[in-house]
Amino acid sequence: MVNSVTSTTDTTAASAAMKKSLGMDKDDFMKLFIAQLQYQDPLKPQDPSAMLDQLSQLSLVEQAYNNNTALKNLLTAQNNSMAMTSVGFIGKDVKANGNAITFDGTNPASMQFNLSVPVSSATVTISNNAGQVVKSSTLGALSAGDTLIAWDGRDKDGVLLPAGAYTFSVNATSASGASVAATTFTTGRIDGVNLAGGTPVLTVGATTISFADVISVMGA
Repeated sequence: MVNSVTSTTDTTAASAAMKKSLGMDKDDFMKLFIAQLQYQDPLKPQDPSAMLDQLSQLSLVEQAYNNNTALKNLLTAQNNSMAMTSVGFIGKDVKANGNAITFDGTNPASMQFNLSVPVSSATVTISNNAGQVVKSSTLGALSAGDTLIAWDGRDKDGVLLPAGAYTFSVNATSASGASVAATTFTTGRIDGVNLAGGTPVLTVGATTISFADVISVMGA
C-alpha cells in the first residue's frame, strides 16, 4: 500500500513538472487528441500517426521525469541513512584522508602519515588556518608504513599557539636523494556531526571531516 502511494505521488510530481516545463502532460495531450478526432470531418479524416508519434514521445518524457523523481527519492533516503550512521561516530576515534590537525590549546595534537618506502629524512611542516608556516621539524630515517608523531602546539620560537585548526605536510627524501611522497591523514575523536548541507560532516574540534573521507573508526 505504501509503495502504491509513493508511486502515485511520484507520478503526480512528474506530471506537474512536465506541465511547468512543457505546458502539458500526456493526459492533456490525449484529451487534445480525442477532441481532434471528435471534431474532424468524417469524410476527410486526418492522419493520426503524427499525433500518436508525439504522444509516444511525450510518454517517454514523462517516464524520464518519473525516473528522475525516483532517483532523487533514492538519494534522499541514502543521505538520511548516512546521517543516522554518522551520528553513531560521535565519541569514536577516526582516521580519514586529509592533513588537518586540531589543537585544543593544551594537549598535544597527533599527526599521522604513510610512506611507501623507507626514507633517510623527512620534514614535517605545520601551518595555521591562514596558510602561514608556524613550525617545521626535521625527522631522521623512517621506515615504510604509518608514522605517528605528536605536536605540542608551540611554534618555532616555543610560543604556545591558540587552539584551532591547523594543517601539516610532509617532504621526505630516500637514501638516493629522491623525493618520496607521503600520504597524510586526519585523526581524532569525533565530537559532533553537521547535517546542514545534506551530506554529513564530522567534526573534531575546529576540524571538519567529510563522511566519505573516513578510512577507519575505533571505539573510544
